[in-house]
Amino acid sequence: MTSVRTAPLALFGGTPVHDRNWPVWPQGSAATLRNLQEAATSGRWAISGTYQGAPCFEQRFARAFADYHGVSYAVPTTNGSSALTIAMEALGVGPGSEVIVPGLTWVACASAAAALGAVPILVDVDPGTLSISAAAAEAAITPQTRAILVVHAYCSAADIDAFVALSERTGIPIIEDCSQAHGAEWNGRKVGTFGTIGAFSLQQTKVLTCGEGGITITDSPELYDHLQQFRANGRRFTAKPVVGEMDLEEAGTVEGHNYCMSEFHAAVALAQLEDFDTQQAHRLANAARLDAELARIPGVSPLVLPANLTKRTVYDYVIRLNPDVLGPFSVSRVVSALAAELNCFVETLDAPLNANPLYVPLKSPRLPDSDEVRQMFHPGRFELPEATAAFHSCVALLHHSLLGTDDDMTAIVTAVDKVVANIDHLRPEQ
Repeated sequence: MTSVRTAPLALFGGTPVHDRNWPVWPQGSAATLRNLQEAATSGRWAISGTYQGAPCFEQRFARAFADYHGVSYAVPTTNGSSALTIAMEALGVGPGSEVIVPGLTWVACASAAAALGAVPILVDVDPGTLSISAAAAEAAITPQTRAILVVHAYCSAADIDAFVALSERTGIPIIEDCSQAHGAEWNGRKVGTFGTIGAFSLQQTKVLTCGEGGITITDSPELYDHLQQFRANGRRFTAKPVVGEMDLEEAGTVEGHNYCMSEFHAAVALAQLEDFDTQQAHRLANAARLDAELARIPGVSPLVLPANLTKRTVYDYVIRLNPDVLGPFSVSRVVSALAAELNCFVETLDAPLNANPLYVPLKSPRLPDSDEVRQMFHPGRFELPEATAAFHSCVALLHHSLLGTDDDMTAIVTAVDKVVANIDHLRPEQ
């Protein structure tokens, strides 16, 4: 490895560490194709189609996903954003209320609340796990707080025990966003089952995907009824379907919208769920190796894994660079250098929401003209020092890289070591 460390970076014309192909993602299985053919010829392409004598793919996927998590109910949606939206609506989030949101996460976590007229209150993350800090969330609670959005992020997890205790003390419900944590377990229990509602994305990059999709889970019959209605224009499945007739009944106890997952997306998601545990086992084995070997490189460390996180999910595999050891450097330059060495996609973390170019609620036509209201929605009013520090010191590999071979993992370690050894070449010229 010594000779590689002293070789010119691929970014500057040197020989890359890895020039082979990486595993593709998503991976379409034979079951995926069978399900799609069945859906295409079933006579029903949406839950608003007519009942054909058996549960539709949307119901089959919902049942399988709920069973996988050991909960009573699941409601699929068009995407993760709509899953968050109906979860918030079911808990009464709306104008005049606030939702506590981690400051280091995907933009939809905040924009979903803002679109409902609620004020997203951005709080900092735990510097070890990079998931939402329970202490920061508790300090942000006001009489207007209607929900706390606990996002399990970056192959680690938030302190669920602390958030459950906080919820019990305050009566404020928790929405667990597990879009980066499908299948993760806290003390042997699936994440997403501790909060009042769990929400998941099934978007293209997720470890469980159907291209675009989302799903919510709950054990509450009342919330299940409302979640169904919020995603299907006030309709829900009838208990006694009739062949040739629509098996949705009009309830209208809430004002719903159309966030229904199509039969094609549900068919894909159901097939993908069959392969999920096998794929995760492969990623976890490779992640454990990377954790051990990258930690030996001075200035590099993996994220902290809480002791109670008995099984993690590998989504964005985060590599933390210690600025105290390496000195000032541009993380975007590190991303470019690693991508050139590995011939694969490498990225920064999401930009903190107080400075994220995609989270611009003041540009929304939904926002009132009142200066007082607009100031409440201004993301720049929140201080997020830990989120900001993480953004400037971490890079991430997408999970499909960890579906690779032993040689691929060796290449990742070698590339990180090479880039760190040449970090001076990535600094801005003085």
